[in-house]
Amino acid sequence: MASFSQFGNDLYTGKRSIDFIGRRRIWYGISALLVIIALVGPWLRGGYEFGIEFRGGSEFTVSQTATLDQQLATDAVNEVAPGSNPRVSTLGTDSVRVQTDELDRTTSNTVQETLATAYDVPVSDVTVSSIGATWGADITTQAIRGLIIFLVLVAIFMAIYFRTWKMAVAALIALLHDLIITAGVYGLTGLEITPAAVIGLLTILGYSLYDTVVVFDKIRENTANLGERGSQTFGEMVNLAVNQTLVRSINTSVVAALPVASILIIGSFVLGATTLRDISLALLIGIIVGTYSTIFVAAPLYVQFRHKEAKIRKHDAAVLSDRSRSAKEPVEA
Repeated sequence: MASFSQFGNDLYTGKRSIDFIGRRRIWYGISALLVIIALVGPWLRGGYEFGIEFRGGSEFTVSQTATLDQQLATDAVNEVAPGSNPRVSTLGTDSVRVQTDELDRTTSNTVQETLATAYDVPVSDVTVSSIGATWGADITTQAIRGLIIFLVLVAIFMAIYFRTWKMAVAALIALLHDLIITAGVYGLTGLEITPAAVIGLLTILGYSLYDTVVVFDKIRENTANLGERGSQTFGEMVNLAVNQTLVRSINTSVVAALPVASILIIGSFVLGATTLRDISLALLIGIIVGTYSTIFVAAPLYVQFRHKEAKIRKHDAAVLSDRSRSAKEPVEA
């Protein structure tokens, strides 16, 4: 613990430094690869699996069953409603969920009775719910609209708070980076995208924004006297700010990730609660990716956007000139 504290102190004072900015092309390459995999991978395996709330359909839940054999449900549904594309999963230790394309009332009642017979439970233990395709389309539209509004508000907030649109753009790119990779994990693993998962996605975007604001605030503090003669270039000032906030970002991420991971493991694998799994998985991935993007994407992009400004080029040229002159001066014995 003491060594880690010393390491953090050395990063803050500049005694040690990790070159995040100078190696930004490496980070860009890694991020680009992850984004490409997240975009292409899901479509190669057949696209995203959207929950019944988005695509519409009928859902049957068999409770208090002595067996969790999913094939029983598949055979039962195909027998009375062929072509309904049944998707079967288990809920906890005594329930089976079956989702199908939207069925009419008569067919739904028949499927309910057939499932009750297949699992040897009373018909009352098989609950039925139906969501129309129109309602699902409305939910999808509202989710997309909410995401767009969120991103617009973020851009306005960042531009006003930091008084520069370049920080806002860098933060937005980092947020999109987080969103694409997190959604890509759902697509690659075949997990359903449900309203709970969407809530998780929006939550981690807020977390990523918080982490970015903390780092950007330190960058603004370090570069406040940019016009004055100094010993660091603009890129070095930004890199120092990232190093100074690195330990805080890691600690915050670990503290946030531990309870979320506990919810994921206990809620999903122990209790079988799919809602907890959907939201906690999005949160866990987002926390990890959000921390990465703040350090390796947002900050380097901000330097990339500003390094050609006349003021910064003049400052960097003066710093490098002073550094070169000092190096040439003879050292007194």
